[in-house]
Amino acid sequence: MSAIAKPKVLIVGAGLGGMALGILLHKAKIPFEIYERASVVKPLGTALSFNATTAVMFKQCGFYDEFLAIAKPMSGVQVGNTRRTIDYKIDFSEQEELFGANGFIVPRPDICDLFIRHVPKEHMHMGKKVVSSEQTEEGVRLSFADGTTAEGAILVGADGAYSTIRQQMYEQLKKEDRLLASDGEPLPFSTTCLVGQTKPLDPKDFPSLALPDSQVMTILGKGTPYAWSIFTTKRNTIAWAVGEVLGRESSKEGEKNEEWGPGAAEAMCELSRDFPVISGGDKLVTMGDLIDWTPKDLITKVMLEEKVFETWYDGRVVLIGDACHKISPAGGAGATNAIHDAITVANWIYALPPSPTKNDIEKYFAEYKKERLPKAKEAYESSLMFKTISSKTYLEWVAAFCFKNMPAWMNRKMLAGMMAYRPMVAFLPDPEDNGTIPPSPQHSLEARRIVKERMEAASRA
Repeated sequence: MSAIAKPKVLIVGAGLGGMALGILLHKAKIPFEIYERASVVKPLGTALSFNATTAVMFKQCGFYDEFLAIAKPMSGVQVGNTRRTIDYKIDFSEQEELFGANGFIVPRPDICDLFIRHVPKEHMHMGKKVVSSEQTEEGVRLSFADGTTAEGAILVGADGAYSTIRQQMYEQLKKEDRLLASDGEPLPFSTTCLVGQTKPLDPKDFPSLALPDSQVMTILGKGTPYAWSIFTTKRNTIAWAVGEVLGRESSKEGEKNEEWGPGAAEAMCELSRDFPVISGGDKLVTMGDLIDWTPKDLITKVMLEEKVFETWYDGRVVLIGDACHKISPAGGAGATNAIHDAITVANWIYALPPSPTKNDIEKYFAEYKKERLPKAKEAYESSLMFKTISSKTYLEWVAAFCFKNMPAWMNRKMLAGMMAYRPMVAFLPDPEDNGTIPPSPQHSLEARRIVKERMEAASRA
């Protein structure tokens, strides 16, 4: 594994975090390759929410207008009941004024397509299942199921909640008695979810589609462990999700296989067919209608795991996104935090000296964790707050009371806590930010000073 002037980065996982990092490294002219175990990117999942904190990177990378073309503005989340009336709304309408950009809803397949367009094809490798990874003082090596290998200076695990890279890193740390006990425990979940997205619909059949803002609604099933949500999108589809609160904490290892087999999604579809949906018109729509309007191969049942790991790096190996923090989608912060991770890691990789040593790399990965771990924990706690809306406990009543009676100043304070941190890319021009609340400090912008001083020192030599 020979040393190279600019550290070559091997990224495992072509989710949003992995692709965001690839886009940024390409902008910084840092060599990279992305390896994804799936042979194709499937258009699965529901919708994702993005806010002012990711608009910064989209603007810096030059594709914010492309993003707006697929995104529908979101002014808040409406919480309703089985009588098809709205009980209260969580208000996000001041985002643009306070933070310089609006919030948006985007179908997951659409944002994935956008990111794929901005990763050079020659750097994206599909159908590459990692079977082993190793690191030395000189570099890292990946071995794949097809018999091929790859070498580089840095390995990034962006491969999701059940990250192969994390598992292999943790196995080595455990052998060396350096793994925290909590990081060795199974990834827990207490909610399962059925997700899908309809075909494009005529607004006559679902009038809420014609409204300029995305209608984000959650309906709480009275006396049941279920809550279901819909998100209207710019291409006149309805992204939807049906969640079941299990009333217990479980893990993938503790579940029976039949709970996740081919018939699991079909069984949950049948169970939820009569759940009422608010369409914005006189027609009484149910979840059964949305299910019938959705291609069957695009309906999936998933676990909603929740955990923030404490060990994010070791030597030349680092984790981003769900691989190091799996956050409940109730707070809509999973994709956002994966992108924040990518920005921060990219900034510190940019700051590395030529031909960095293992110690150089680990030092900057420690700075990455120092910035991002507290933010990930804040997002985790915030998601738990939003999760209480459908918790089926007394906390559900407390949350409803608070949101119904929240004064405007408190709502702004809540939003500031969620969106004042708007990380920028250190090696790209700063975007315009007209928000009345300035961005909070961002430690990884130190990369600019580090690189500038190194260049000045080189010019004097």
